[in-house]
Amino acid sequence: MSLNILGYAAQSSESALGPHQFVRRDPRADDVVIDIEYCGVCHSDLHQARNDWGGAIYPLVPGHEIIGKVVSVGSGVKKFKAGDRVGVGCMVDSCQHCSSCEAGLEQYCKEGMTPTYNGTDRHDGQLTLGGYSEKIVVSEKFVLRVPEKLDAKAAAPLLCAGITTWSPLRHWNVKPGSKVAVVGLGGLGHMALKLAKGIGADVTLFTRSAGKEQEARRLGADHVVLSTNEQQMADVANHFDLIIDTVPYAHDLDPYTATLNLDGTLVLVGLIGQTDPAPSTASLVMGRRSIAGSLIGGIKETQEMLDFCAEHGIVSDVEIIDIQYINEAYERMLKSDVKYRFVIDMKSLKATA
Repeated sequence: MSLNILGYAAQSSESALGPHQFVRRDPRADDVVIDIEYCGVCHSDLHQARNDWGGAIYPLVPGHEIIGKVVSVGSGVKKFKAGDRVGVGCMVDSCQHCSSCEAGLEQYCKEGMTPTYNGTDRHDGQLTLGGYSEKIVVSEKFVLRVPEKLDAKAAAPLLCAGITTWSPLRHWNVKPGSKVAVVGLGGLGHMALKLAKGIGADVTLFTRSAGKEQEARRLGADHVVLSTNEQQMADVANHFDLIIDTVPYAHDLDPYTATLNLDGTLVLVGLIGQTDPAPSTASLVMGRRSIAGSLIGGIKETQEMLDFCAEHGIVSDVEIIDIQYINEAYERMLKSDVKYRFVIDMKSLKATA
């Protein structure tokens, strides 16, 4: 039977988020019904709600860093049962048969993955609606098991910020002793530091702010380089195996590519769109260096990341908020006034009912 749900939605690109009643689909045989306990707040939630990237469909219910408990499962579900603690990240479906999906990289589905919100369900054509809500219905293939060792509220951002930085660490074979740098210290950057350090890499933070050194070291940085200091940048020329660039706006990449070792890679996880200025190819050609991009992670590697975090005691630094505070939280995110991720306690929805 269909589920009548209370959530928070943007009704237009100009409107504040507010209470919104809607209907979840009838659970299918492979579906898991989840009672949402916590939902992280991602910068992309704000961009989608305000239609900064175009293509927003209203009413829009954001939220793709979801932690909750299973309340029921379909007749065909084998992996989960009522009472299990689970998570849902940035996608809820894919074609399941292209080469990307068969490789466990559903985020690169050649027919397009189905995002957790602001997408179209590939079976019934309905709009997908996210985690700023009481419950969600998701195919078991896209549900993750959240280890009990993890603090549920602080684990929520692992499902986006965590996997977005974990996936390139794994793809580019970071191992103990690898020299890894991180550009930017926000929601993504702080997770990149923690995860790289957890693997055993030698970790450096690039920052434009001299005041961030103590904080960066607390989060796992072995070194801090002030990117505006020419001498400090020169000291790390030809040094890094991998640079994870988390900055979400256009910026000059050349100072960073010059710090890559032979065959090193700078991977962009924050910027979607044009670089400005355009990167010089000289540094790339002369050092067989690469600039690459990476998008979230597949379901298999997301589960691997959650298990790794449980084993190593890694979670996000979070500020817990009530859903009624979400519009103020968006304004604070625009000012980078959060360390390092807002997470909504969904029990607060009951005060809206």
